[in-house]
Parts: sequence; C-alpha cells; structure tokens
Amino acid sequence: MAHKTFDTLRALAIGSQALGFILIITLETVMGGDAARPWQGVTLGAMVAFALALAVARLYRRNKARKAMARRLAEHDDEP
Repeated sequence: MAHKTFDTLRALAIGSQALGFILIITLETVMGGDAARPWQGVTLGAMVAFALALAVARLYRRNKARKAMARRLAEHDDEP
C-alpha cells in the first residue's frame, strides 16, 4: 500500500498547533500576564480539542482503509 506524500491531517495538526502557540504568545504580549491567562487557557483547550478531533479522524481513516484492504483480500481469495 503506497503512502501519500502529503498528509492533510498532519498539515492541519501542525498548522493549528503553530497558530495556537502564536496566539498564546500574542495574548501575553498584548494583554499582559494576568489578563491574558484565561484566554490562554481557552486557546490551549481549543488546541487540545482540535488535536483530539484530528486523532479521531486519523483513526477513522486508518480503520476504513484497513477494512477496505481486508475486503479486497477476501475478494481476491474467493477468485478461482
């Protein structure tokens, strides 16, 4: 089974984490320490939720591909 050279889910994960960290640093710079803390927590929570959603999507894709491969192998075995 050939692997794609560009993984969309991986690119989304890297991009979202980079954007989140940039936002956290920007909040600290613009708002100051104590005022930024709640918003930084919200940002971190959103980053974790997005990462979990991407992990579930990756698991779903992997299982779907595994079932399709098993189905193809079963069809191939049934042929005379």
